[in-house]
Amino acid sequence: MKSIKKEDIDQEVFDLYDDYAHNKLNRRQFVEKLSLYAVGGLTLPSLLSFISPNYLDTLLVKPDDPTLDSDYIIYDSPKGGGEIKGLLSKPKKLNKKLPGIVVVHENRGLNPYIEDVGRRAAKEGFVSLAPDALTPLGGYPGNDDDGRAMQKKRDRNKMLEDFIAAYNYLKTHKNCNGSVGVVGFCFGGWISNMMAVRLPDLDAAVPYYGRQPEAEDAVKIQAPLLLQYGELDKRVNAGWPDFEKVLKENEIEYEAYIYPGVNHGFHNNTTPRYDKEAANLSWERTISFFRKHLKA
Repeated sequence: MKSIKKEDIDQEVFDLYDDYAHNKLNRRQFVEKLSLYAVGGLTLPSLLSFISPNYLDTLLVKPDDPTLDSDYIIYDSPKGGGEIKGLLSKPKKLNKKLPGIVVVHENRGLNPYIEDVGRRAAKEGFVSLAPDALTPLGGYPGNDDDGRAMQKKRDRNKMLEDFIAAYNYLKTHKNCNGSVGVVGFCFGGWISNMMAVRLPDLDAAVPYYGRQPEAEDAVKIQAPLLLQYGELDKRVNAGWPDFEKVLKENEIEYEAYIYPGVNHGFHNNTTPRYDKEAANLSWERTISFFRKHLKA
């Protein structure tokens, strides 16, 4: 079978997957619409396989990386889901306390990609905590389709409380120096924005393609923001002009980048929406931003 390349796929397929990944289409509707693009050498099974996440071959930092201590912990979230599981990762050799980063998953729970991002942050010299907001429902179920269905059952403001509790846990952790930021992707981008709204002591927030807060909330932001968007992500980008207006009018510190020619999810290296150049550049900017704003 001919291998599929990203360049072989119409942009409409990526837009279709975005609708499916954000619950605008159910599985049957998605497959029906996707079948319209199974022409020539492209079969429907090959398209489905190509567009779906590949967690087997994409980890950048192995779970047993010898330079890290990376283990699951349980922390209390009394205003959210009660007890929440998260992956806590830190450098194995510590000669001082380090700044912390809360890593917030997409709309499907703590999948292998987000765990990997948590370990990537630890490799850069931070203590990271990647919570699983699906913990009250049994945790990430092992696949994204079921994870999305599960996450729809939880109230998003209760989940916000879970990540605020993660911030509080990390801030007082014995290996953290009390300076904490947040990075989040998709749903996690919205959480990152809202943590900046809710937490006056948050040191930095890096939302990747996250929905923006309402104006009455945005004016409360005190943390510096690094906002990362994909040019082709019209759904999320629609809210950016109004958000930027509030940030400017209220002199809120921010940097914003719209990466040309890339889709929503461009940092996620497990799907073909991934763009290596934009992902690497955005991550370099993320780490530099945290090093600048989190106290060493």
